[in-house]
Amino acid sequence: MAIIKLYNTLTKNTEVLTPVHEGKVGMYHCGPTVYDYPHIGNIRAYTFADTLRRTCEHVGYEVDQVINITDVGHIVADADTGEDKMEKSAHKSGKSAQEIANYFTEVFMQNLSDMNIKTEGTHFPRATGYIDEQIELILHLEQHGHAYTTSDGVYFNVATFPDYGKLGNIDLKGLEAGHRIGENDEKKTPYDFALWKFSPTDGPKRQQEWPSPWGTGFPGWHIECSAMSQQILGETFDIHTGGIDHIPVHHNNEIAQSECISHKPLTNIWMHGAFLNWKDRKMSKSDGTFTRLQDIVEKGISPLAFRYFLLQSKYRQEVVFDMEVLEASQTAYKRLLARIKAVLDMLPANAESSVSALQKAKNTITEMICDDLNTPQVLAFTWEFIKDDQQFNQLSQSDFKKLIENIDSLLGLRLTEAFKIIEIPEHIQILIDARSKARQEKNWTESDRLREEIKSLGFEVRD
Repeated sequence: MAIIKLYNTLTKNTEVLTPVHEGKVGMYHCGPTVYDYPHIGNIRAYTFADTLRRTCEHVGYEVDQVINITDVGHIVADADTGEDKMEKSAHKSGKSAQEIANYFTEVFMQNLSDMNIKTEGTHFPRATGYIDEQIELILHLEQHGHAYTTSDGVYFNVATFPDYGKLGNIDLKGLEAGHRIGENDEKKTPYDFALWKFSPTDGPKRQQEWPSPWGTGFPGWHIECSAMSQQILGETFDIHTGGIDHIPVHHNNEIAQSECISHKPLTNIWMHGAFLNWKDRKMSKSDGTFTRLQDIVEKGISPLAFRYFLLQSKYRQEVVFDMEVLEASQTAYKRLLARIKAVLDMLPANAESSVSALQKAKNTITEMICDDLNTPQVLAFTWEFIKDDQQFNQLSQSDFKKLIENIDSLLGLRLTEAFKIIEIPEHIQILIDARSKARQEKNWTESDRLREEIKSLGFEVRD
């Protein structure tokens, strides 16, 4: 089995993946808070997680994967005061919190499908489905002196966990009270965080609240992840992923509360993906400056072209979103498919392959992807191989297909669709070009007429 080396945010070193359970990798990915549409920066995080899963499966590991659905308890920003994002969205829309959650969960799942992100066998637990488990964890923390009650909830006492902030080497002294979590005179330290919040006695009644030993309320965002990850994957699992924005607060909080309970590492490797940003600012749902996957689809960009765009950069590298660059990526993706088809047509169907050439190519790809998920190198190698007739001429059609299938199992770009590409007759291409011109001129009547004519000749045009 090939060795996978991954960058561990906790140790700041690239480490060999050594699973807790032989032959099986358990991984937990921080999932969406389903109060609004996922934006394309969010989608990048799950494309990175999918590459990780594909790499583990590629070398022979069985993968047990969790992507949680946060449908309660995520307070606006990182503060423990303010509105629950789910409740706020429900009040704004006039729908129930669970209607909101169901709708945006469906959108999220469709986005995963459109991006060819594997979901087979993946757990998608909802925070509202693990309330009892969260209460049990909070009770344990309280009984062992790690939690205390204030007028507005139950809080974790950071002072009881000396290693707090070890992920990312967070300097607590450098954080000002009120800046990170808001002023609260009842907190024992300004960095303490909510495990359970009491329902407010004034204002509108919350839609989602539960009885607890401390009073009616709802769980804090951080305890949800600890409950779901450990319930499904165990006290210590192999890999925990998320965005770099989770490092200073959410993931340090997960570590503190989990490790105070188990006295074991929550996970062996922490991995964090960098942002997909605008040129001059962060892409954010909270201030409305975001683009959905559907938005770029409506501009003529296919989800797989967007995936190609993302894979050109390593997951730890910040990427700037630019439509011109995205359009260039779509062109490159189409050229890649066309070139694969062209090579396939050039190769003799019954020729014998050089076994060593095929194995050498496969080994090279495996070595690249196992080096901290180096997708840019895999893409570059693929282009070099299919451009070099001295390399691909050593393979038969059958083995060339096997190589492309091997690459595609890692990149998830549906490269095997190239095997199905057929040549478009000249008279059909003339009609297609005429229709494209009509669309550019916004002559929709002529565009529709040409579409029907093309269809009558046995071809279908999809925009």
